[in-house]
Amino acid sequence: MWNDVVDLAAFYASPPGQVARRMIRRRVRAMWPDVGSQRVLGLGYATPLLRPFLDEAERVLAVMPARQGMHPWPRGEPNRVTLADEAQLPLPDRSVDRLLLVHALECTEQLRPMMRELWRVLDDAGRLLIVTPNRRGIWARLERTPFGHGRPYTVGQLNRVLAETLFSPTRTERALFLPPTRSRMLLRAAPAWEKVGLRWFPQFCGVLLMEARKDAYAPTVAGEKARARSFALSPQAMAMPMRRGSCLRRNDVE
Repeated sequence: MWNDVVDLAAFYASPPGQVARRMIRRRVRAMWPDVGSQRVLGLGYATPLLRPFLDEAERVLAVMPARQGMHPWPRGEPNRVTLADEAQLPLPDRSVDRLLLVHALECTEQLRPMMRELWRVLDDAGRLLIVTPNRRGIWARLERTPFGHGRPYTVGQLNRVLAETLFSPTRTERALFLPPTRSRMLLRAAPAWEKVGLRWFPQFCGVLLMEARKDAYAPTVAGEKARARSFALSPQAMAMPMRRGSCLRRNDVE
């Protein structure tokens, strides 16, 4: 079941959400230190982690699933977000170099169709990065954060999902060792928690980050090319207003 976009925005605007965003951003940036001249796509609720790429990548776009809802992003700039079914992305084949999946794998009810669609839009030399709750971590056990909803994963389970959907894991990282708390003292100590957790308790992280490349060959589905879903988004389409109630005000998000 998908988190609601209003709840996601409220969490990332809260003190625990701001700390979680910073800690996960650091690991994402360490895994992708250079995205210059590349096309970056976020699927799910990836916008809190995409901002560092705005001034570096050739293009940064975000797709928010229809059942989650969407809001414009980034604030004060032309909109880079569109609403779509996660299994029918409005993008051409091999049109994305880096694909960031956040609050998506654990929520979707269309796991295989979504992963097949990610395989289609990702360039042959591209990279997929999945950010998902760790089944063994504290964050996955508490429903007051978005990481406590949906199906959390272990490293082994992520490896199996990728292998079964024509991806090959290349690197695994961990983040968010701080317990989900509103204590200002503990939140200020988040960097220290990360250092201790990475060194001594990696299996109890709150979030797993697994990078993968697409396998070079995959069976084609009969009639797949006939499906009218692979088209490029124009700037006009990206800026098209959504139905009332499907998005937040621009000032509600970063």
